[in-house]
Amino acid sequence: MQRRSLILLGSAAVIAMAGALLIKPPQPPAPPAGTGALAFPGLAQRLPNAARIEVRRHDGALEIIRRGDVWVLPTKGDYPIRQEKLRELLTGLTELRLMEPRTGNPEMFDRLGLEDPMRAGATSTLLRVLDAQGAALVELVIGRRRVRTQGNVPESAYVRRPNENQAWLAEGRIPVDADPQLWLDRDIANLPRERVQRVVVARTGEEALVLTHSGQPDGKLAITTPADAPPADDISLDEVSRSFEFLTFLDVRREADAPGEALGETRFELTDRLAIIARPRKQAEEIWVTLAAEGDDEAARLNARWRGWVYQIGQWKEKAMIPRLEDLRRQEEAPAPPTEPPIAPR
Repeated sequence: MQRRSLILLGSAAVIAMAGALLIKPPQPPAPPAGTGALAFPGLAQRLPNAARIEVRRHDGALEIIRRGDVWVLPTKGDYPIRQEKLRELLTGLTELRLMEPRTGNPEMFDRLGLEDPMRAGATSTLLRVLDAQGAALVELVIGRRRVRTQGNVPESAYVRRPNENQAWLAEGRIPVDADPQLWLDRDIANLPRERVQRVVVARTGEEALVLTHSGQPDGKLAITTPADAPPADDISLDEVSRSFEFLTFLDVRREADAPGEALGETRFELTDRLAIIARPRKQAEEIWVTLAAEGDDEAARLNARWRGWVYQIGQWKEKAMIPRLEDLRRQEEAPAPPTEPPIAPR
């Protein structure tokens, strides 16, 4: 009887435990696997096959094409882009990681900036990296960035693949811009004014103009031709000598597509046997210029950068690169108005 009672009690305990398991509420589903994984595994090995990059938004598009070993902008006559910016983008894509899954409901994409990039008013950006056959190596819709105020914290952004509804919070830097100006290296030259020793200006319809450096360590340019030139303005002369200091362009085209009317030619003779010939052009209020260098290795490096291009520069550079004599004339100070005699007290 005692043994039978023990068996019955054990059976009852097993039945009670089974009942408890049956009425226990179900556990929540496990989070999706792959959190923290690379967004594009193996991309680094495939990037040598990349041939085109597309950045598309509802209000514009950017295309970058590979020509041999150089990446260029077709809309700017195949002008080379900033290679360091390209490396930063491609490196960021190889290191991008999907950290946290977010909404899978397309109706919620607007909150993350992941709506259809082609929809009017959308803030999202579509990025594609393609090979020579047009196959996609990278396709990514990029939404809002998450701003973090802590130091040494990686950047992050909301992303999704165009053919998927799953949104992710991704960790990594994606420096993608649809503005072509942000991809161009707009520096033309940076030659200190102290190097300019002689300037010969041959402006169409104007008399010849020659400016010569005094040769002193702290000397400046002075008008030597014509010999009877009026007193010159020091600031205007200094602007001529600074023509190639921190010179940048506003826009660039193929030299064959140079706009406007030629204004003439100016020859800048610098130290170290370097000479630069500037040929400015004017279209309405725009100033464009082609440049050519003469000399040794320095001239060869400059010509490798300048040859075949015409640059739009600031309007104020017209008086520096191809000045008239009148542009350099010292402006006489206006005489002070005559003072009336004091009124005698009554």
